[in-house]
Amino acid sequence: MKLPDIDIDVTSHFNPKNFFKCVNASIINNNQIKKHNVGVYLQNIPIDPITKLAAIPYNEAGKYNYFKIDMLHLTVLDIFDNKQQMRDLLKIEPDWSILKYHDVVEKLFQLSKHYEVIDRIQPKSILEIADCMAIIRPGKRKYLDKYCQDRNKVRQFLYMKESDTDFKKSHAIAYAHIVVLQLHLIKDGKL
Repeated sequence: MKLPDIDIDVTSHFNPKNFFKCVNASIINNNQIKKHNVGVYLQNIPIDPITKLAAIPYNEAGKYNYFKIDMLHLTVLDIFDNKQQMRDLLKIEPDWSILKYHDVVEKLFQLSKHYEVIDRIQPKSILEIADCMAIIRPGKRKYLDKYCQDRNKVRQFLYMKESDTDFKKSHAIAYAHIVVLQLHLIKDGKL
């Protein structure tokens, strides 16, 4: 049984240990146990006595019914004082036209190195930004030309799970919201 993949977006200064009793996930690198960049366990997982990390590497822990939660630090969240500020901005249509500028796309979460995709698709909605998020995945890049011809026909294929690098639609839409926030901040000169 595959356990859930849980990602939580947090500010860059968020420390889960200030809120939860948790253990940092571990990874084996060059035959040494190392701290996983963002993963933690809220479960009572065995702890390596020397490193104080999870004694079972994250890629093996699922076999024992432990599941890792990734606390993903998004610096764009640091700009906001509260969730209401983000909700208010998301109600406003961003200036999609600024996506034609390479220096704007270079600032965008997940999309910064994919100007050519943004330029071809010219997204004008959260769903189209989400589609861009899906298309930049290695296994989905093959759909770019067909997508540009008929978005609605191809969209269903973008979110079919073909590899571990593919995005679920809900995940892509969540990240597209981050991009919309960034577009507002760029337009206002805050990013």
